[in-house]
Amino acid sequence: MTTADNFSAPPTDPDDARQTVLLLGCGEVGRQLALQLPGDRFRCIGVRRRAMPHYDFIEYRRADICDPGALQAVLPPRVDVVIITATPSERSDSGYEQAYVGSVRSLLQCLDSASNGAGPRLVMFASSTSVYAQSAGEWVDELSATEPTGFSGRRMLEAEQLLLGSPWRGCCVRFSGIYGPGRQRLIKQVVDGEGSAAEPPQYGNRIHVEDCGGVLAHLLQLQTQQQREPEALYLASDSDPAPMHEVKQWIARELHLPPHHLRITAGGERGSKRCSNQRLLASGYRFRYPGYRDGYRTAIEAYVQAAGTHDDL
Repeated sequence: MTTADNFSAPPTDPDDARQTVLLLGCGEVGRQLALQLPGDRFRCIGVRRRAMPHYDFIEYRRADICDPGALQAVLPPRVDVVIITATPSERSDSGYEQAYVGSVRSLLQCLDSASNGAGPRLVMFASSTSVYAQSAGEWVDELSATEPTGFSGRRMLEAEQLLLGSPWRGCCVRFSGIYGPGRQRLIKQVVDGEGSAAEPPQYGNRIHVEDCGGVLAHLLQLQTQQQREPEALYLASDSDPAPMHEVKQWIARELHLPPHHLRITAGGERGSKRCSNQRLLASGYRFRYPGYRDGYRTAIEAYVQAAGTHDDL
């Protein structure tokens, strides 16, 4: 376990009037969030187990965020907003329990033991639409039943409930399938010829990683910009939940793959639902990539460039 190894972290300036945003986990979603916050008003501190490349807009500190003692050792004297964007070390029940439930529990223990009684005005948790078990193409929103059958959804819901049941103002953001740089699973499936059946339609939901950061940046600024408190729950997904058959066929055309390249593979689909983002839109957020065509064009260009030519796909 790595503890209080602070890197790229200057001493705290008591005269710094900026709000301090603590990013626990701080992978690509945290980087996108910090990138979109005004540097003259926000100071971003990222805490993670491993070092990251240097960015002028994030101060990194190294600690295991699931270890309260290690986390406490790197906390700055004042924190205005905490955002948990954890990543499990393995895709298993124990991995999800440690990463998500463990990180929330660790933070709450640190906040409860703070000697000065001060605390953040807001704690945000990056959750997932896996908390929904609906699988017949239903629309889901923040009021829909959450009865997850898989360990990922159960652990996410457990972490949400732990945060929202605490004394601190919490906000859980349920992200759908995140795509963008470094997240090319769907494009690779199309290249490999893995298609989806047209009937019954299997709806998928997506959000570009830049919009993940944008959503979090927007919600944490509601109080300061609009004098509004964020809701306890938001569903963050783009405005175009679409059948996977349609999405894959479109990607195949963009890649100039031959007709009938895609074949239907049995057992490849997961649950089918449509995620409503109306609460998020009503809060004032506007998507950079409102539909899959908007975001995947850039992702496909990057994939093709990395592959060299279409012949190399």
